[in-house]
Amino acid sequence: MTVAPAAGRRHGSDFAELSRSIKQAGLLRRRHGYYVVKSALTVASFAGTWVMFGYLGDSWWQLGTAALLVVVCTQLSFLGHDAGHKQIFRGRRANDAMGFAHAGLVGLSYGWWIGKHNRHHANPNHEDDDPDLDIPVLAFTEHQGGTKRGLLRWMAKYQAFLFFPLLLLEGLNLHWASIQAVWRGEVKQRHLEKALLAAHVGGYLAAVFLVLSPLTAIVFILVHQGLWGVYMGCSFAPNHKGMPTTSDGHTWDFLRKQVLTSRNVHGGRWVDFTLGGLNYQIEHHLFPSMPRPNLRRAQPIVRDFCAARGISYSQCGLFHSYGQVLRHLHEVGAPLRATPR
Repeated sequence: MTVAPAAGRRHGSDFAELSRSIKQAGLLRRRHGYYVVKSALTVASFAGTWVMFGYLGDSWWQLGTAALLVVVCTQLSFLGHDAGHKQIFRGRRANDAMGFAHAGLVGLSYGWWIGKHNRHHANPNHEDDDPDLDIPVLAFTEHQGGTKRGLLRWMAKYQAFLFFPLLLLEGLNLHWASIQAVWRGEVKQRHLEKALLAAHVGGYLAAVFLVLSPLTAIVFILVHQGLWGVYMGCSFAPNHKGMPTTSDGHTWDFLRKQVLTSRNVHGGRWVDFTLGGLNYQIEHHLFPSMPRPNLRRAQPIVRDFCAARGISYSQCGLFHSYGQVLRHLHEVGAPLRATPR
């Protein structure tokens, strides 16, 4: 659903009032202890998984190692995300050091990811300005669907059925987009990121092909990268897909723009861990620098604040959120399926 421009009274003071409540609750204070433990355990798990990989040797049991790496790499990506939002330290330099380190272990360009992600935060679900809506193989609005031609048009028709299979390619897409951005000089720390990406690709391929036979190595890479793409896609897709989209001229203030285009996912601490805190998407978009463990405490404050002002606050279970995403994609593709060409 696209929100058309509309006249109305602006509520510029609402977010300031909410911010005061959040600050008074101490929810913007850094949680250094949490991140030290979280990062240490995650990096140790990453190292331990590769030790297990070396111990198992050339065996099909390594597909279990690949699945374990999927979880560890996604958790490393979540920590890089937090660093990019300055959730870990106050200063940019220390957060960037953490971000580069964690992104380097996964094989992503930290500078490319943060630049893209910050544009998304500034323009959530905006048809023209949100890079997360600019995905050639999918259409998130009827306008986008109408611009598709050839194979992309056919894919948009049946995108609800293709969505999860396409996520199998998302991991490779993230790696390739990172390499392109670095080699084109689209990131500030180009030489550092070149070295990190080269070290990751070289070390990863060397380890896999030295330990495993060629066939097992190829299957290992396909399983690892494919499932990592699915995990990453399933972590970010519930946050905005299927929520209202905006275009130039909308009159929402910052508070409403962030809340009305975002969806929370409830489900307890296992969902908090699985989605890396992204399940508190509304609170995260309102306060991007809020440390991840504080988002759970901020949620009832934000929810009650929105309820008191009649602002729709979207929240559902994890599997229900995927259902909403698929229904939205199916509805967007409906006009294309009704057209013979």
